[in-house]
Order: sequence, then structure tokens, then C-alpha cells
Amino acid sequence: MADPSDDFLTNLAENDPELIERLVGRHLQNIEESGLDPRIHALVRIASLITLGAPAASYDFQVALARESGASDDEIAGVLIAVTQTAGLPRVVEAAPRLGAALAS
Repeated sequence: MADPSDDFLTNLAENDPELIERLVGRHLQNIEESGLDPRIHALVRIASLITLGAPAASYDFQVALARESGASDDEIAGVLIAVTQTAGLPRVVEAAPRLGAALAS
């Protein structure tokens, strides 16, 4: 019996249009349900990546979405400053090079 995760990964790797549409649809639905405009939504998600200690690939994707939504690089970098008091300085220092690399790409 095939593992459902194998099917998902295979379909994703093959750019299955139905799968991509479902994933994008979920993202768009999340933005709509949040009541936030796409720019603010993307900045909030970057803040959550910093707080969670997310890997670099997550920053690449979210920075691209933030830029597409109209966020400037200064606003994106400003998220680091905004979350310092709640996420903690060690977490922000850890995230800075990851966010910097995403901004450079």
C-alpha cells in the first residue's frame, strides 16, 4: 500500500496542477479569513518564523510572498526589531542571517 506522504511528495515534485491549486487556495483562504491585507499577513508570518526558529527555506518563501504583496525590504527587516521583545534577542540573532540571506536573493 502506497504511503500518502509519498503520493503528496511525488505530486508536488511533478507540479501536479490540482495539488498546487489546493495549496495556493488554502493560502489565499487563510489570508482572506485573517481579515489582514496580504502585505500585513506576510509580515506577520515572517514574525512567526522568527519566533519559531524556522529554517532558511521558510524565510525564502515568505520573503518572496511579502515582496509580492508590496512589503519593502526595510519593512521585512523591521520585523526583526518588532519581535525582539517578545521572541527574545537570541532568537532574533539566530534569525537575522536567515532573513538577510532571503532578502539578498
